[in-house]
Amino acid sequence: MSEAATAVIPPPPHKPWRLPGGPKLQNWIFGGWTLGVFIFLYVPIVLLVVFSFNESRLNARWEGFTFQWYGVLFGNERVLTAFKNSLIVAAATTVLSTFLGTVGGWMLHRYRYPFKNFMDLLVLVPMVMPEVLMGVSLLLLFVNLNIGLGYVTLIIAHTTFCFPFVLVGIQSRLQGIDPFLEEAALDLGATPILAFWKVIVPYLMPAIISGALMSFTLSFDEYIVSIFTYSAQAPTLPITVYGMVKTSLNPSLNALSTLFIFATIVLVLFTQTLKRLK
Repeated sequence: MSEAATAVIPPPPHKPWRLPGGPKLQNWIFGGWTLGVFIFLYVPIVLLVVFSFNESRLNARWEGFTFQWYGVLFGNERVLTAFKNSLIVAAATTVLSTFLGTVGGWMLHRYRYPFKNFMDLLVLVPMVMPEVLMGVSLLLLFVNLNIGLGYVTLIIAHTTFCFPFVLVGIQSRLQGIDPFLEEAALDLGATPILAFWKVIVPYLMPAIISGALMSFTLSFDEYIVSIFTYSAQAPTLPITVYGMVKTSLNPSLNALSTLFIFATIVLVLFTQTLKRLK
């Protein structure tokens, strides 16, 4: 038998599975599915924005265009006070979370010590822990330490679950850093603190700003942990809004939600701009 007859014939190349009807039908099916998902996600948001300008108090039907609910919103002292409380807590949480996350991320990257993998895992526990469990555990801690509920307990609680998000972003950014940057700064006469401030911090700035924005958003929007650690004298905006929704339909909440939607869009655009700097 000749060599040509005994040669192993390679199998035909594997063809990817396609839907019957060809690529055109496949594009229609997947395009329709994608459109359906976007409709499901964004139509309720569009309706909320539209009905924030509706004269009807029940939002059951359109009765005319008006800005009156925005005026009612800005005249609601309860909502404005809660908004101020949320701003105070979110701002303090952002500062603490950004500082702890940046320093902690750098130390975990820079230094080696026993049980490092265990410490890395321990820091990330607040990110995956159920919020009800975190709220209850923090409440028990504050009660046993005789710490009165209020701004301080809210800030501590929010910082506990916010700073790991900053830390993860910092660690991700540090994966691509040149290890000789800090050594070069030290060789040129900088102290370790000055080298960190002048060299490392500018390199980490996009991750720091992104982490700060995430911390602010998470803190400002937090409800479950807040309900365990707030006081009646300092309610946050999510707690106040939830209380208003439970009592009656209030069209001014549509106006409030619309303002937050536009603020979120601005933050997303700002974050996308930061990504281009990386």
